[in-house]
Amino acid sequence: MKPLKFLIAAALLCASILTAQTQTDTVINTGVYKSYFCYALKQPLYVTYLLYKGGGDCDRGEAHFRFLKCGIKTASDKDYAGSGFDKGHLANAEDFAYDCAKEAATFCYYNCLPQTVTLNRGIWKTWEEKIRDISQKKKLFVIAGGIYGDRRIGDNSLAVPDYCYKIVLEAQTQKIICCLLFPNDESKTVQAITLDELKKMLGYPLVP
Repeated sequence: MKPLKFLIAAALLCASILTAQTQTDTVINTGVYKSYFCYALKQPLYVTYLLYKGGGDCDRGEAHFRFLKCGIKTASDKDYAGSGFDKGHLANAEDFAYDCAKEAATFCYYNCLPQTVTLNRGIWKTWEEKIRDISQKKKLFVIAGGIYGDRRIGDNSLAVPDYCYKIVLEAQTQKIICCLLFPNDESKTVQAITLDELKKMLGYPLVP
């Protein structure tokens, strides 16, 4: 991975260009997670949710994003078709596998963004599992999102994040357990950074 100072400088440049676009236009509260959604990007900037004793026996089976009516103009299957990108969950489906209705609610386009196959099925998944393990003993507050640059896919020019991130806090104390930066590429890497460093890269504010 490139040095953090270089990453922050590059992200700040992109953020200065995209600030007008990357703003939260609406907050969608599903009762399972909150999606901070950007109309211009047609996808979430980030989502937040509480996690305690995640996991369970529900089987995601044939669940597909296209079967859920999200109620706002979002990305679609056509945006992803032939792109080579996965629909990467932000609020992880398996985190809610103790309740099949809640798990199904994660399959919506205001809870995903384009991730490389390498990231989504690799180190991102690994950390989803690690965070779920932590939740067996602690109630967590999870923030997961993307840092957008100028990459686009599909006929509708769907924005692809250059980086994805996860922030995990103890729900009661708000103590940060981890703040992680994942390049959305083939590098299979993750970097621990401070919350202040991450905020400099975002180009949009996080909820308090």
